[in-house]
Formats: sequence, structure tokens, C-alpha cells
Amino acid sequence: MVATQNNEDWSQKKVFTTGEAAKVCKVSQQTIIRCFDSGRLNGFRVPGSRFRRIPREELIRFMRENDIPLESIGSDRKRVLIVDDEPEIVDLITDLLESDGRFEVRSAGTGYDAGIETERFKPQLIVLDYMLPDINGNVVCQRVRENGMNEDTRVLCVSGVVERDEIQRLKEAGADDFLKKPFDLRELVNRIESLLDIQSHQ
Repeated sequence: MVATQNNEDWSQKKVFTTGEAAKVCKVSQQTIIRCFDSGRLNGFRVPGSRFRRIPREELIRFMRENDIPLESIGSDRKRVLIVDDEPEIVDLITDLLESDGRFEVRSAGTGYDAGIETERFKPQLIVLDYMLPDINGNVVCQRVRENGMNEDTRVLCVSGVVERDEIQRLKEAGADDFLKKPFDLRELVNRIESLLDIQSHQ
């Protein structure tokens, strides 16, 4: 019987067997084999055998594509959810954070979608626009805080049209910090680093 490996072990691994990939993805080994054989999951066969092997980067790509959390593979990247109905803002922040290398990023355009993504993605930080098409940011904050599973999730609200008393209400609803639009991208990263307690890039 093979002992289950912990995250630290997976984080050092460069190549996975189909059985190991199945454990990481929390699916059956047959599912991994089917994905491999159909070309959805790339890798190589061990010469002279029927054994399949999957490189780490390819497994990570597959997990991202299928909304499988990367924490099970030992990824130390922080999960950030961007909630904004302006695609240009979402693209800008996503490109900024993904190119940084320390973050795994998802996005949502409404408060409703933000709730679904929060449950599925379990972000460590939410960059939340105050003015959403369906509900305001303080309602999203309240819903995040009402779920005990999200007690460690940090919320950074951003908006260009919020008065001081509204900022206070946002913080009372559960926001950890507020940043006024338009903001400097370096300042955004500084706030994210501070909220997640990670070291600044030099």
C-alpha cells in the first residue's frame, strides 16, 4: 500500500504517474488515463512500457483548465479573485498579477458570480469593485463574511465614486482595505502584499 503524499512532497515532484496525478486532482486514475489518451492531458510514455508520465507544468495547466485548485499540488501562489464589471480593468489587473508569478487569478463580473467563484476558487484575497451591475460591494462583503469558510479571506474594495461614509460602511461590512480609482498599479500590488502578508518584490 502506497502512503499518501502530502503537499510538501507534491511540491517537489517534477513528473507524475497517472495514479499520482489522480490523487492530486481528486479524480479516478481511469479519468486521468482517458484524458491522457484523448490528448486533453499531455505527457509521454516510458520507453518499452505502457506507463504514462505527466510533467508538472502540464498537470498544472490541466488543473487550471478544469478549475481544480492548485493547492493540492503544493503551489505556493496566492489565490486572488477580481470582481469588476469592466473587462479592461479585469484584464489589466489579471495581466499584472499573473506576470508577477506569485498569484493565481480568477475573475467575476457580478456579485452573483463572485459568490459562485468564492465558493469554488476559495480566494485568499478578493479585489472587489464597489459598483457592480447587480449588487453593491458591501453586500458582497457581507455574504463573504457570513460564510465561516471565508474568515481568512481578505477583501480589498476599489471604486471611483465612493464617499467617506460609504467607505466606512464597506469596512463595517467586512472590507479590509479601500483603494480609490484610478489607482497606481504599484500601489495596488503594495496593498495586496500587505493584506496577504507577503514580501514585496524588490
